[in-house]
Amino acid sequence: MKKLILLLIALLPMSAFAQFSYDLQGHRGARGLMPENTIPAMIKAMDLGVTTLELDLAITKDGEVILSHEPFMNPVICLDQNGHEIARGDHSFNIYQMSYAETLAFDCGSKIHPGYPQQVKFFATKPLLKDVFAVAEKYASDMGYAKPRYNIEIKSSPEGDGIYHPEVAEFSDLVVSLIAEQLGWERVNIQSFDFRVLRYIRETYPEVPLAMLVENAANYEEDLAELGFQPEIYSPYFIALDAKAVQAIQAKGMKVIPWTVNTSEQMQNLLDMGVDGIITDYPNLAKELN
Repeated sequence: MKKLILLLIALLPMSAFAQFSYDLQGHRGARGLMPENTIPAMIKAMDLGVTTLELDLAITKDGEVILSHEPFMNPVICLDQNGHEIARGDHSFNIYQMSYAETLAFDCGSKIHPGYPQQVKFFATKPLLKDVFAVAEKYASDMGYAKPRYNIEIKSSPEGDGIYHPEVAEFSDLVVSLIAEQLGWERVNIQSFDFRVLRYIRETYPEVPLAMLVENAANYEEDLAELGFQPEIYSPYFIALDAKAVQAIQAKGMKVIPWTVNTSEQMQNLLDMGVDGIITDYPNLAKELN
């Protein structure tokens, strides 16, 4: 019997046993290894044992919620609907002015990304958020993995309102209603650099866990004062973060989860500071950490 149990354990997927003492988040899935914000990127991240899938959202003309870091087809990663290069700096392929069906003609997976030479390349489109949920949840069940968490960013700015995305209330309502219908909030939080989004959701949907994204951790007291309330997660760019700030923020009752941490040394330094999690393009590096 003992030999049988050991054999069964050996046959189970390794990430079923990936136990981290912190929240390992795959940035845009696993951007360092797969085309960003695609279903294959999310699957790769899950195979590597991430705790949380981090992703970004845009809205199409017909009100579909899709994964995209930019509200346009980014020339760095996308080919146009005819498979041709998009000119550098051309933001005219506006997702908010396209139907979801129209977005499917754009290939955002085949082009070599100069910043991520390890990426596997293949034709990839921008998926619906509801399809990402469906695939990730089923894949976790099929593979015997723990169900993932989702860190979902609403990408918006005052300059983009009504041009590249809906107004804050409409954008937030679309996202919140879809998540509430598909998953609920036990394993989901919403994040944003746009404090208008965070304020609207806190006032309208107080049950939704929130993460505030910021550029400079050195200004955390000013950031919190500007936001006007305390979110569940403080998520700064990792460079200016130190152990004193981590402890002070945690003492207020918030988790500290910095972005985007892409070397083992940087990850280990942050874990030594006591952060609650790490957002990374390379979740495969986590196996090297203590």
